[in-house]
Amino acid sequence: MSQDRTHKDKDAGRSSREFSDRPATENRAISDEARLDMFRQSLFQSALPDLPEIPGYHLCWLTTTNPRDSIHSRRSLGYEPVMPEEVPGWEYASVKTGEYSGLIGVNEMLAFKLPMRLYEIYMKEAHEERPRQEEAKLADTADFIRATAKQMGSDVYEGDGLSSLRSPMNR
Repeated sequence: MSQDRTHKDKDAGRSSREFSDRPATENRAISDEARLDMFRQSLFQSALPDLPEIPGYHLCWLTTTNPRDSIHSRRSLGYEPVMPEEVPGWEYASVKTGEYSGLIGVNEMLAFKLPMRLYEIYMKEAHEERPRQEEAKLADTADFIRATAKQMGSDVYEGDGLSSLRSPMNR
């Protein structure tokens, strides 16, 4: 092949890829306020529709793909599938085939409900009791470190954070 054919000729009609001659007509930088708005929007679920309320139940989406948090284990905790007939107009979102056929689903997520009495018990455990137990473990560890240090002729001083764990309001 000749040298002429290996390189494309510069066509007079082709525009240059350089943008340096093009005047900047707008500011393309994203403002902090615009970034904050994008962040706010990212906090909302956009892939899953909001489930309607069913009195006496907490509704949620459960995944079918997490082996450590399986649908079977959630069912044993009292979660029940939300059936399309319980929420009129949701027939479009029912799973058509497979193990979860007939249940309300979007991709790998299924709509489930939990009686409010169980939901409140579980939330109290997860957000009050467990954190209190962890605080007690931290305080016990600090006490052990202090006792060990004292035996060696040293002392340990608690900061505000650990002192606040010991306050009666946190017990």
